[in-house]
Amino acid sequence: MSDVEKEKLKEMLSLTGIKIGTPVKTKYMSPFITGNPEGLYILDMDYMLARIEVAAKFIVTTTPSKVAVCSSKDYGKTPVEKFCELTGAMPILERFMPGTFTNPLLPNYIEPALILVTDPRTDQQAVIEATRAGLPVIGISNSDNVTSKVDLVIPANNRGRKALATVYWLLAKTVLANIGKIKLEEQPIDKIVYNEKEYLIDDFETKMLEEEVS
Repeated sequence: MSDVEKEKLKEMLSLTGIKIGTPVKTKYMSPFITGNPEGLYILDMDYMLARIEVAAKFIVTTTPSKVAVCSSKDYGKTPVEKFCELTGAMPILERFMPGTFTNPLLPNYIEPALILVTDPRTDQQAVIEATRAGLPVIGISNSDNVTSKVDLVIPANNRGRKALATVYWLLAKTVLANIGKIKLEEQPIDKIVYNEKEYLIDDFETKMLEEEVS
C-alpha cells in the first residue's frame, strides 16, 4: 500500500470513530495512544493498521477454521458473524459458557488454536480459559482495557457500533488478502469484493431494532 493509499484509508477509517478511545487510559494501552483532546484518548492509527496486519498473518498461519472469535457484546454479533462468514473462523457469541475450551465433557467444547476477543473485559471468561489452555489471544482493545493476558493487542474503539464493524471489516479484508483470495491493490478502498459480492462496513454493523423494522 502506497503512502497516499494509506492516508486515504486512514481518512476513511477516522470517520467511523475507530480511533476514539475513552476518558480512561491504562498502563497497558499507553503505548498505543497519541493524545487526549476534549477528554477522550485517541488511539494511534499507524499502530492499529500495523497490528491488524500482524493479526491477519497470525490468523492465516494458524488456519482460520481453528480460530475462535468471541463477543459477548450485542454490537459484536454482526461483525463477528460476517468476519467468520468470510474467513471460516468459529463464532462464539453472547455469553461464553465456562469450560468451552477446557472441559471435553461439555457438548459445546471446542479445541481452537487461537482466540480473538472483541473486548478483553467483557470477554474475560474466554481470555481466562484461553490462558489456562495455553491458547494465544488477540484482543481488540480500547484505551481503558487491561491487556495483561492478551498476546496481541489491536488498539481500536471496541465500544461503538460503526467502529467495531470497521475493525472486523478491515481485519476480514486483510485476512482474505493474506490467504491470497483477494488482491488489495485491486480492491476498492471502501469495499471487500469477494466471490462476486461486495461487502461494505455497513454490512458488518449490528443494526438496532428500530433500524431493522424500518
